[in-house]
Amino acid sequence: MSEWLAEYGMFLAKAVTLIAVLVLVVAILSRAKSSGSERTRLRVERMNERNRQRQRRLQLAAMDSGLRKAQMKAFKRSDKQERKTTKVQGESTPAVWVLDFQGDLKATATTRLGEEISAVLGVAKAGDEVVLRLESAGGLVHAYGLAAAQLDRLRSAGLKTTACIDKVAASGGYMMACCADRIHVAPFAVLGSIGVVAQLPNLHRLLKRHDIDVELLTAGRYKRTLTVFGENTQEGREKFAEDLENTHALFKRHVAERRPVLDVEAVATGEIWYGREAIDNQLADTLGTSEQYLQDRMLEAKVVSVSIETRRSMGERMGLGLSNVLERGLQRVLEVADASRWLRR
Repeated sequence: MSEWLAEYGMFLAKAVTLIAVLVLVVAILSRAKSSGSERTRLRVERMNERNRQRQRRLQLAAMDSGLRKAQMKAFKRSDKQERKTTKVQGESTPAVWVLDFQGDLKATATTRLGEEISAVLGVAKAGDEVVLRLESAGGLVHAYGLAAAQLDRLRSAGLKTTACIDKVAASGGYMMACCADRIHVAPFAVLGSIGVVAQLPNLHRLLKRHDIDVELLTAGRYKRTLTVFGENTQEGREKFAEDLENTHALFKRHVAERRPVLDVEAVATGEIWYGREAIDNQLADTLGTSEQYLQDRMLEAKVVSVSIETRRSMGERMGLGLSNVLERGLQRVLEVADASRWLRR
C-alpha cells in the first residue's frame, strides 16, 4: 500500500508541475494580449424582478400539476396590469441603487466604486436612494480616505444614502460607513475601531551583532522617523507617535462631521462594538440584515443592483481555470500525504 501511495504521489507531483507550467505560459500570453487596456462592463440587475421570478418558481413547484397552468395565466394577467400601472405612473416610482464594496488592506475596489458612483450620479433623480453593502475591516489610511471621498460625492449630490453592514465595517470600513445618511447593521456586525495603528520590526541590533552597517541618508529632519534597519532614536519615536495622534484626530473629525449625534471622544478608543451595541452607542441607526432592508424597499421602490466587472480574455479565463485545477491538485497531494502518514502509524 505504501509503494502504491508513493507512486500515486509521484504521478500527482508530475501532473501538478505540468499544470504549473501551463498556467505560467497562459498567464504570460494573456498579460501580453491584455496589456493595452482593461476591458470592463456595467452589470445591471433588477432585483424586484429577480425576486419575483424566484418566488413564482417556488410557488409553482409547490402546486399540483393540474393547477399550474391556471396559476401561470394569473401571473400573466398580473404582469399586464402592472405594466399598465407603471405606464400611468411614469417615472414617479423612486429607485434604489445598490452598490457593493468588499474591502482589503489597500481598498483596491475603490476605483471600481468610484466608476459605479459616477454612473449612478448620471441617472439618479431626486427621491432616489443609494444603498452600499459594505464589508471591510479597514486598511491603509490614504486608501480608505479616497474610498470615503467617493461616497461623499453622493452626499454632495443630495442623494439619500444607506450603508448596510452584515459582517464588519471597522477602522477604514467605518470611515466609509459614516459617510452615509444612515447605517443599517446586522445584530452581530462589527463596527468601530476608530483608531490608528502602525508597527514595524527593527533589525538594527541583529545587524550590529553581525558587523553589518546600514547607511540611511535623508534630507529633512523628519524624512524618516522610524526605520527597519537603522538605529531608532527617541526623537524619531516621539515624532512617529505625534504623526499617529494627528492621523487619529483627522479620523475623529471626519466621523464627527458626518455623524454629529455621535460622542466621538467616547467611542474613538480603538474599540469595536457589535450591531446592537453599536446602535446603543449611536455608531449605527437601525438593526437588520441588508437582505431584509432591500426586501422592504422593494415594496415601494425599484431596486437595481449596479456593478462594474472586468471582462477577462480567453487566456485569462484559461489561466484562472488552470489555477483552480492546480490548487485542487496540490490539495489532493496533501490529502494523500496525510493518509500515507496515517497508514504508517
